[in-house]
Amino acid sequence: MPLPFLTADRAFDATEDVALPFDDHDVWRRPYRPGPWRVGAAALALLLASFVLLASVVIAAAGATAGALGTFGFAALIIAVALRALRMGVWVSRAGLRHVSFFSTRTVPWAQTSAVRTVQQPVRWLGLPRTVQGQALVLVRRGGEQAPLLTDHNADFLSRVEAFDRAADTIEAWNAEYAAP
Repeated sequence: MPLPFLTADRAFDATEDVALPFDDHDVWRRPYRPGPWRVGAAALALLLASFVLLASVVIAAAGATAGALGTFGFAALIIAVALRALRMGVWVSRAGLRHVSFFSTRTVPWAQTSAVRTVQQPVRWLGLPRTVQGQALVLVRRGGEQAPLLTDHNADFLSRVEAFDRAADTIEAWNAEYAAP
């Protein structure tokens, strides 16, 4: 079964000199691979879900249908959380920029952006309340509103400075290509 969210930037490995290496720019793509923290957490959650599913089969074999359904529902919830965690990040296409967080998804058309730039500022470490000095990729809308998209201390880029720089450069290139002057 192909997992396209894990092979997001294979084209970047083959063609390092091309800013927008994908042929079809109408498809939403994440211009970077999910980081090891995000993938590791999702793998552990899916491992836990497999044990919970096994427990639901054992409970169903014991004859407690209500308990088996509740346990199965809990396993389905764990799987949904793991898959949503893997989907989180920034996605780009010709239509605009999509920021997928755990509970919401915001799409901004390129025509509404004035800049995408990297700034030095305090950033949250792995999404926790603790802040450290780092870099953030910030989306600046036409009205002057700024929204952070990525940081070098989130689950995708912690201890991967080169990957953050490459992702930031790629998203800035998409903005330069499709944002209205």
